[in-house]
Amino acid sequence: MDERGGGGSFVAVRRISQGLDRSNTCQTSSAEVVAGSAAWLGRGLSCVCAQSREDVSRLSFDLTPVQEDCLMRLQNRLDIAYDSSVPEHQESLRALWEAAFPEEELHGLITEQWKEMGWQGKDPSTDFRGGGFISLENLLYFARNFPKSFQDLLRKQEGDRSVWEYPFAVAGVNITFMLIQMLDLEAAKPRTLVGATFLKFLSDNESAFDLLYCITFKLMDHQWLSMRASYMDFNAVMKSTRQQVERELLEENITRLEDLPSYALLTG
Repeated sequence: MDERGGGGSFVAVRRISQGLDRSNTCQTSSAEVVAGSAAWLGRGLSCVCAQSREDVSRLSFDLTPVQEDCLMRLQNRLDIAYDSSVPEHQESLRALWEAAFPEEELHGLITEQWKEMGWQGKDPSTDFRGGGFISLENLLYFARNFPKSFQDLLRKQEGDRSVWEYPFAVAGVNITFMLIQMLDLEAAKPRTLVGATFLKFLSDNESAFDLLYCITFKLMDHQWLSMRASYMDFNAVMKSTRQQVERELLEENITRLEDLPSYALLTG
């Protein structure tokens, strides 16, 4: 498993009340960015994603053969680092742009246009170290399966938004990283009740991780609005989101991810 740590700086996007101006896409004037000292990826999220619990003892759960196979296939996805030289990865990145901005031609895989989606710079590949190729797959799954919610979050179309908003794409990579940590997916078998519960959903739905990602992203934005957060509150919002997802996964009478209360946010 590749190391997902990383440093660097984050960017916060200042919201323009008229929304994204797609008419002048090659310039950065449609959004202002500010650099900060904290990292949004990897190491900067460790305080949110890898917190120790009061009960330090770890449980261990035996898996069925089906669950073992599903976990192994998901872990194989986690092992794949984003590689800008791989044609499949290049095509997935182009597909993400087309899903996000179908009315606008992409001028290249390295271009200032990517900042409009909320990447830290003109080359998105530098941000994927926090979540690997699966973080791109998660964003693409979201765009293709829940296009309205995807566009609402991308363009910050819902609620009373902060002047300084979280960057959409980088937040998405952070959510991938958070879920990997929360579900303890790099372990040979679950060591938490939340992780064991998730594998039951995964054995019924091979896309369970992608679906949970979409639910979590939408919930994160809902928490952001409820907390009236700004970019300095991002870690607090992520912590609150993680706690809510954990609670919902462990609720009684939840037999599939679509039964989670927060799923309604995604489809409403």
